[in-house]
Amino acid sequence: MTMIVGKHIIAELYGVPKELIAKEEGVRQIVEEVIDEAGLTKVGSVYKQFNPHDVTGIVLISESHVSIHTWPEYELVNLDVFTCGDIDKAEKAFKLFLQKFKPKSYRDYVLSRG
Repeated sequence: MTMIVGKHIIAELYGVPKELIAKEEGVRQIVEEVIDEAGLTKVGSVYKQFNPHDVTGIVLISESHVSIHTWPEYELVNLDVFTCGDIDKAEKAFKLFLQKFKPKSYRDYVLSRG
């Protein structure tokens, strides 16, 4: 018998407005809002602004992690949301990311971890 202990969503968001993903401050604000609104428990975070744009960040949450990499020049966001325990929180966080980043399209892969 396989026990599912977590949900891992790996996604690529296409056609994301450049102004939302070019600067660390904006990316950080969206990520932190999603974590809060999804009911996740932040432990710590690190973000990196690349020159002249592009942002990467990872947030350690009690439930596991959220990571993001942006390429405004391609209007692209790569996103990783992994939660253990209440696996519905991963889906809630992903839906919030879609609302806030407003991609024209996306593809996602959902893995049941266990």
